[in-house]
Amino acid sequence: MPQVLIIDDHPAVGEALSLLLSLQDIDSQWAPGPDEGLRMLQSHAFDLVIQDMNFTADTTSGEEGRRLFLDIRQRWPQVPIILLTAWTELASAVELVKGGAADYLAKPWDDRKLLTTVSNLLALGASQRALHEQQQARQLEVQALHQRWRLGDLVLASGAMVRTVDLACRVAASEVPVLITGPNGCGKERIAELIHANSRVAAGPMVAVNCGALPADLIEAELFGAEAGAYTGAHKARTGRFEAADGGTLFLDEIGNLPLSGQVKLLRVLETGRFERLGSPQTRQAKVRVVSATNADLASMVRQGLFREDLLYRLQGIELKVPPLSERLDDLRPLAQQVLAQHGRAWDDLSASARQALMAHAWPGNVRELRHTMARACVLAGDGPIDVTHLALPPATATGTPPSALAQASSSAPSRWPAFDTAQGMSPRDPENHRNLDEPPRERIIQAMTAAQGVVSRAASALGLSRQALYRRLEHFGLSEAAARPPRDPGQPA
Repeated sequence: MPQVLIIDDHPAVGEALSLLLSLQDIDSQWAPGPDEGLRMLQSHAFDLVIQDMNFTADTTSGEEGRRLFLDIRQRWPQVPIILLTAWTELASAVELVKGGAADYLAKPWDDRKLLTTVSNLLALGASQRALHEQQQARQLEVQALHQRWRLGDLVLASGAMVRTVDLACRVAASEVPVLITGPNGCGKERIAELIHANSRVAAGPMVAVNCGALPADLIEAELFGAEAGAYTGAHKARTGRFEAADGGTLFLDEIGNLPLSGQVKLLRVLETGRFERLGSPQTRQAKVRVVSATNADLASMVRQGLFREDLLYRLQGIELKVPPLSERLDDLRPLAQQVLAQHGRAWDDLSASARQALMAHAWPGNVRELRHTMARACVLAGDGPIDVTHLALPPATATGTPPSALAQASSSAPSRWPAFDTAQGMSPRDPENHRNLDEPPRERIIQAMTAAQGVVSRAASALGLSRQALYRRLEHFGLSEAAARPPRDPGQPA
């Protein structure tokens, strides 16, 4: 049962709130003042604090409440705080909300409004605890992966990459050909390196070939070698990539860009292991583990007659799909930290606006773009703080909130409030409910509130919504049991 601490110098207030919360199966305890409240927080785990702003008779400045709030925030930052305040003290309450309070309610409070706020915060708290447990479990998974396989300096945190890396390393022990698919810059070559490092031919060479960069008239010479004089400019014999990779791994990158003439020659050597150098009748043999990669839809290319179907079957023994960075945002921070460390910098060197910009960017260039961005920022910032201007990211698109633009708290407390694994999230389009693409989905709202530590105004700002609009969406998505409108901001017309 959720536990709420009520800190108010009026016993009647404590009794009324306790009764109201009990009707929703929420347990509560009452403390008559700041000292008693702090002692109770030390001895008992509470999910939420509701505190008054004044505790001494004839005091209306709210200074006592401010000191109590700051003390709780410093010692128990994970506990959300609701402020109870008189209408004359709303300005102070709003200022504390900007400083991290979850919300404020004016006395006399509206029961439905109060239950809405409490229910939302308790639900979000449960989500945060579940996310924290998930993150801890994933950290153990990552540690187990590093102990079981040769991963080198690979950094990962998302469930999507944990699964991809584990499968890649398990496949490595076999001789089955592997096709790695995914968008540009997502780390396909890094996965190929892991396959080689954990394979039976790890002691042999790993030779990489960019098939898209091979001139059409030199494909045969590049792959299989050539004798001196075999073509214009061939002044001496050259070893082909298959021959160089003998006893190891041949990585065929951008295999979808290989012209049909090259595909025919490649298919033969994949089937037999035999080939001839250009200009030589001698048949040579190479035992090579072939790993290929592409960002193209090879099945579609087969239907269009641009890629041989028999070659696809030969390459695609097992397909490993590497998700884009936008679908595994949990990897963003450790990847950025790795680059920062290489330049003698740390995550804390990033300003709040820089962290928010990193989380808001769509990363069309994926991991490669992130690495280049962080390296550039380190150079431009010199020895000073790294600000958003040093990142030199393009402005956010106007077609909806990016999946990671959720979060101011990614700058204030990233270690306590992990991001959702978006690879497991829902699509931005929901045909069943015919939701507008600009409308933030339930998961995005939960993530924004989680990132903002339950601070409604902060989450609303990150989502581009007003405070009242966010309340309406919380109610719409069933994040509270009460159907009530939120309290009115000071100065807002009724």
